[in-house]
Amino acid sequence: MITLAPFPTDSVHSNIDARFPQAMERAARVRLMVFDVDGVLTDGRLLVGPEGEISKAFDTLDGHGIKLLAQAGVTPAIITGRQSEIVAWRAGELGIEHLYQGVADKREAFAHLLAATQLQAADAGYMGDDWPDLPVMTMAGFTACPAQAHAELRSRAHYVAQATGGRGAVREVADLILKAQGAYDALLAQLLQAPQPF
Repeated sequence: MITLAPFPTDSVHSNIDARFPQAMERAARVRLMVFDVDGVLTDGRLLVGPEGEISKAFDTLDGHGIKLLAQAGVTPAIITGRQSEIVAWRAGELGIEHLYQGVADKREAFAHLLAATQLQAADAGYMGDDWPDLPVMTMAGFTACPAQAHAELRSRAHYVAQATGGRGAVREVADLILKAQGAYDALLAQLLQAPQPF
């Protein structure tokens, strides 16, 4: 019989509190979590084929983190400056209903999203990696960025992930939100209690 050790929540929380004192308190309020794409859900590289087609790579850990947020009652959304069929496909696969692509002014899209979800900026989180994300980061109640984000974002974010974009940073932030809201252990226990196929 395998015995699973409980997640050391207290030590993790104290470490986060020491580095980012507002992160847990602000993450606990999040009801809407908005993500940029390039550099957040991907590693930021654009792979261009011979016909000009662009490819992006997504991390499955990040995708499951987004699904877990939705299970916990946190609405996921995407606001991105680029237009991409790949992103539309990925959003559909993850069940993300609020997708804003080709956005020149992310503040305007964010305001529209808040109206659509009937939430306040204080109830929203935002994760970006570069200057175009800064205006929304000044509005959202909780902000995060991946490890490789521009210095201006790292200095302003409520939480800076240890992982990089497209390589687990979104999952790290999703786990942080789930732990702050007391949903992490419940979701894990629910999974472990479910009948497993043989």
